Amino acid sequence: MPPTWAVGLMTGTVLDGNIDIALIRTDGETVQEFGPWTLAPYPPELRPLLRDAMAAARDWNFEGPEPAIFARAEDALTWAQSAAVTAFLTEAGIKPSDVAIIGFHGQTMLHRAPDGQRRGQTRQLGNGALMARLVGTNVAFDFRSADMLAGGQGAPLAASYHVALLRSIAAKPNSAVLNLGGVSNVTWWGGGDTMVAFDTGPANAPLNDWIFRHGLGDMDRDGAIAARGAVDEARLARLLDHPYLTAPYPKSLDRNDFTAAMADGLSLEDGAATLTAFTAGAVGKALDLLPQRPEHLILCGGGRRNPTLVEAIRKRAGVEPVMAEAVGWRGDAVEAECFAFLAVRALRGLPISFPLTTGVKQPITGRRIARFAAA
Repeated sequence: MPPTWAVGLMTGTVLDGNIDIALIRTDGETVQEFGPWTLAPYPPELRPLLRDAMAAARDWNFEGPEPAIFARAEDALTWAQSAAVTAFLTEAGIKPSDVAIIGFHGQTMLHRAPDGQRRGQTRQLGNGALMARLVGTNVAFDFRSADMLAGGQGAPLAASYHVALLRSIAAKPNSAVLNLGGVSNVTWWGGGDTMVAFDTGPANAPLNDWIFRHGLGDMDRDGAIAARGAVDEARLARLLDHPYLTAPYPKSLDRNDFTAAMADGLSLEDGAATLTAFTAGAVGKALDLLPQRPEHLILCGGGRRNPTLVEAIRKRAGVEPVMAEAVGWRGDAVEAECFAFLAVRALRGLPISFPLTTGVKQPITGRRIARFAAA
């Protein structure tokens, strides 16, 4: 299959109110060209609806029928993201028929990793068939369910794209990429087809929730609040004893596995500082699990914009953070680009998850594809 244009969409569990949209031309193995990208804001009424749906998901916890709010939220989310893609393509002067496929991640409501006794479960909201009709092109969606049915973790899925990016800059083996979203995940590349990936711990989600709880917005912008605080080192040491952090990979997390409650009883500033330090300390423990400890770590995702967090990673993880932009990548677009890349792999029947990334026994190409049929 020759390289083709694909759109990728990503909305993270931090609920920052934006839809990440990126266009790339790829054959699912290399990236031939980077097209435009944008952060498109959700309609103002959608974010509170998604917050309510996530709260319902926590109460549901995969027990009994799905919460009724899921259907309403899925419909609203799909319409909003479809409208954003249509506007994005119009502004770029690209017809939907010129795009081979959209990679539609959807919005994660709940993720439960397998535990040895039961298979894992995951739920992302996103109606791929509706998006295909609304936009007028093929849509790949539900990227995680098949992996979990095959015994995998369902996450992380970015490893093959991270490796394609590393190859594009002629990175040396023992290179690693850290994505700082709601949850933090690392990809390590040993050269050739050797790659390891897993969730390291929380990233932005607990800190964002801590700030939101105090009525001060949706995030610790520029790490300013944490920078004014003092880390509770005794509490941090206890938090870093959590068994997840030293458990062998593959492994994955839900955004609610580590919450803002870790900072309960601390002041606003000290809580923010302690949560930030915990994210960094968890990264350090993750790097110790890798086949080799990388000397440099390329950062992407929203957390890289928090200088207090970046400095904490340098200090507490014992590694030199390198911004995605410093190696020519678009740090805010990497996750959306990834799902465009995975969508093209889906069209080609190429695997998107692997034994050392999600824990499946053999590489699989898990996804659903909604095909657009022109009238």
